[in-house]
Amino acid sequence: MPTSAKPLDENVRDLRSLINADAAELSARLRAQQLRDFPPAAEKTIRRFSSAEAARFIGIAEGYLRQLVSEGKGPPAPANSRRSYSIEDVDGLRRDLDSAGKGARRYVPHRRDTEALQVISVMNFKGGSGKTTTAAHLAQYLAFRGYRVLAIDLDPQASMSTLFGHQPELDVGDNETIFGAIRYDSERRPMPEIVRATYIPNLHIVPGQLELMEFEHETPKALMTRQSNDSMFFARIGEALAQVSDAYDVVVIDCPPQLGFLTLSALCAATAVLITVHPQMLDVMSMSQFLNMTGSLLDVVAEAGGATQYDWMRYLVTRYEPSDGPQTTMVGLMRSIFGSRVLTHPMVKSTAIADAGLTKQTLYEVERQQFTRGTYDRAIEALDLVNGEIESLIKQVWKRN
Repeated sequence: MPTSAKPLDENVRDLRSLINADAAELSARLRAQQLRDFPPAAEKTIRRFSSAEAARFIGIAEGYLRQLVSEGKGPPAPANSRRSYSIEDVDGLRRDLDSAGKGARRYVPHRRDTEALQVISVMNFKGGSGKTTTAAHLAQYLAFRGYRVLAIDLDPQASMSTLFGHQPELDVGDNETIFGAIRYDSERRPMPEIVRATYIPNLHIVPGQLELMEFEHETPKALMTRQSNDSMFFARIGEALAQVSDAYDVVVIDCPPQLGFLTLSALCAATAVLITVHPQMLDVMSMSQFLNMTGSLLDVVAEAGGATQYDWMRYLVTRYEPSDGPQTTMVGLMRSIFGSRVLTHPMVKSTAIADAGLTKQTLYEVERQQFTRGTYDRAIEALDLVNGEIESLIKQVWKRN
């Protein structure tokens, strides 16, 4: 009689034991590594910026910034060193310019009473499309430009939270994600209690962690036992944002890479949708399925009263290599189909962004001298062009010049 083959891992009796053992070991090692890299008392900080960077964030010429400094504004220049600016210095200069009231221009870009809160959901249900990288850099860019930004990490993997200095396994406890504000039971918390400050004055965050998956598990039960006065799942993120809307100009939501109840709720709360796509055939084919599924589900949500009206929807080409012929062809195909809904500027593939991520930083946070000048400058230019184009869309909605 044939005998069953012995498993290669003879010390493991079954797959469940193997997975549990590996998960426990990996979790312990990662926790030890995080404690070495980020001790419990450590706090992430943002670097100081050069004159060129500070002027770019404020929206003025570098020469004009030098003039302001010569008039006694901004930080003093340290001995034997170039003048640099903290993000607080940049904010202070921006407010000084606003209070001076020279001309009709406003340097502090906070929204007016007649301008609606902008909620941008960044999404794609295929991993590796640059979704979290896009959301994190967009949120930081807008904060550096003076907007009051709330970043919401809706992804249970919580990569954006980690980039912003909140380790999901160490710093984010139960009921401290947006799940705490949208859950169905008596443990629900007010949204203001969940929002956290970051090391950037204009940027706050609602962090993520695995707890977010509870919303996916609890929603089917809630739908079956729903009372007439209970909000539907797709309205809950919007209701939570309404509690803090007066404090912000823009909300950036990093959606999970799946089309579940969390993503649908984020779509219904959004005023704009940004879909990231890597210009490879398999990724574009995956996006085609994603769009078909999303459209069908939004039809069902709309019939139940969910909001599906948006100010804009755009596709962002990510990890683009201009010298790659097939990628260029794929981008051309997307532009022929979607027209102006594809952002003019793609996000180029860059080792600088990937290397910054290895140290849990965005490209805006790392020092230029850590990379070759050309590599860093090309990546920063691409980031600023993409984020500047999105900022222009926000201004168009607000009918600003």
